[in-house]
Amino acid sequence: MRCRKHPNENSLCCQNPGIDIVVKRTFLLLQGVCSPFFGRLANRLLDDGHRVFTVNFNAGDALYRGGAGAWNYREPLSCLRDFLDHKYRTFDITDQVLFGDRRPVHRPAVEHGKACGVRTHVFEEGYFRPCWVTLEREGVNRHSLLPRDPAWFRAVGTTLPEPDPVVSFESPFRYRAAHDVVYHLSNALNPVLFPHYRAHATVAAPVEYAGYLKRFGELKLIRMREYRRVRALIESGIRYYVLPLQLNSDAQIRDHSRFAHMGEVITSVLESFAKHAPEDARIVIKNHPLDTGLMNFTRIVRVCERQFGLVGRTVYLEDGDLVSLVRQAQGVVTVNSTVGLVALEQGTPTVTLSDPMYNVPGLTFQGPLDDFWVSRIPPNAGFFALFRRVVMQATQVNGGFYCRQGINLAVENSSRILTALRSPLEALR
Repeated sequence: MRCRKHPNENSLCCQNPGIDIVVKRTFLLLQGVCSPFFGRLANRLLDDGHRVFTVNFNAGDALYRGGAGAWNYREPLSCLRDFLDHKYRTFDITDQVLFGDRRPVHRPAVEHGKACGVRTHVFEEGYFRPCWVTLEREGVNRHSLLPRDPAWFRAVGTTLPEPDPVVSFESPFRYRAAHDVVYHLSNALNPVLFPHYRAHATVAAPVEYAGYLKRFGELKLIRMREYRRVRALIESGIRYYVLPLQLNSDAQIRDHSRFAHMGEVITSVLESFAKHAPEDARIVIKNHPLDTGLMNFTRIVRVCERQFGLVGRTVYLEDGDLVSLVRQAQGVVTVNSTVGLVALEQGTPTVTLSDPMYNVPGLTFQGPLDDFWVSRIPPNAGFFALFRRVVMQATQVNGGFYCRQGINLAVENSSRILTALRSPLEALR
């Protein structure tokens, strides 16, 4: 039975006006994060009385699934749209859930699901970290449905209370690493079980792991030295800007920016810095903590120093206290990293080279990079507080993907959002 008030939704209205009761829905879970999270989520939705189906695209997916009915997709990617269309219609799928809206196996689902009346729920790492994950409908990051209108954030933010206190938990990196290794070891069976599957990662897992082992071993030897370098730089009083690097494999770079890799970013930013920044200023390039070490950023920086006349004006860091570094900086230049949110929270002028969800007038510098070095404008602290309050309410879920407590929290808190008639953002709008 469908509600007269919401004829396109699987919902019933009780006799009290304005109150909706959501009836049971049918979920299709696509590819998730490399952890048991999607399997636990599937079991929770089943326990709540919903129908749940899953699609396995590789052996790692199959390993981490819960008790839901599973289909193994073994055909070429070009056939996926027709496969999904058949499942949507045959099994009356109302909702699909996925991690990362730009993965090749998810693009047909995101593009075709809406046309078929299927709601799409997208998980991603948290915009604010730690202890948060992102959950939005239809898209995340640059494809987020969050408005870019400062007036809307101000109007909505003033009506919201402060977020509930976060439930904190420890999630050591070794948990994430262990799940990733198990997932990719399982994929050794793909040539037999899933012959047409092609990973979305740009680097093969064994090569990536070898890079990690080498770099993490080196970091143990230099970590304290890097922290001392950051402290000395801050205490020197020298004016400096910060360029935090992102991962070359990150969809934020591959799909949401004009750059092919971070080497291009470094070259572009240092050229602008050389031409337009104050001559007494320095620029600090800090590597990402999870970088594989497969691209020699030190060499790229040195080449740029000679090419643009910047010898003595650059500082390259493999590690160090990022928050302290950002807090004392003249400005932060980022493509679309969540470090930009850290910078805004610290009141540091920030410019983005792409269009992340926080690229909003009143927060980030809206002019070209060449002007930023001398015309930087700090974010409005009051506006950022309202912006953060809205984003937390609309898109963030207390929980994590890799440790037991984080997964339990994320499953509990996201299951209510997945089954609600309206998403948190839709409720605010």
